[in-house]
Amino acid sequence: MPEILIIMLAGIITGLLFRNRSKAIRIIDRLTILSIIFLLFSLGFAVGRDPIIISSLPVLGLTALALSIAGITGSLILALLLWKFLLKDSKERNK
Repeated sequence: MPEILIIMLAGIITGLLFRNRSKAIRIIDRLTILSIIFLLFSLGFAVGRDPIIISSLPVLGLTALALSIAGITGSLILALLLWKFLLKDSKERNK
C-alpha cells in the first residue's frame, strides 16, 4: 500500500512540474492511452485464458444485465419522485 501512495505522490509532483509544458503533456497523454489499452488487452488475455471465467460468462452477463436494469430503474423512479417533489415545491412558491 505505501508503494501505491508513493507512486501516486510522485505522479502528482511530476504533474505539477510539467503542467506548463504542452509537448510533455501530449506525450504523457499518449503514454496514458497506450497504457490503458495494454491493461485492457492484458485483462482480456487473462479472462480468455481462464476456462472457469469463460464458462461463467453467460451467468455473469445475466447478472450484469439484471444489475444494470435495476440500477437504471431505481434511478428513474427516484428522479421522477424528485422531479415531482421539486415541481410541487416550486408551484407552491409561485402562489
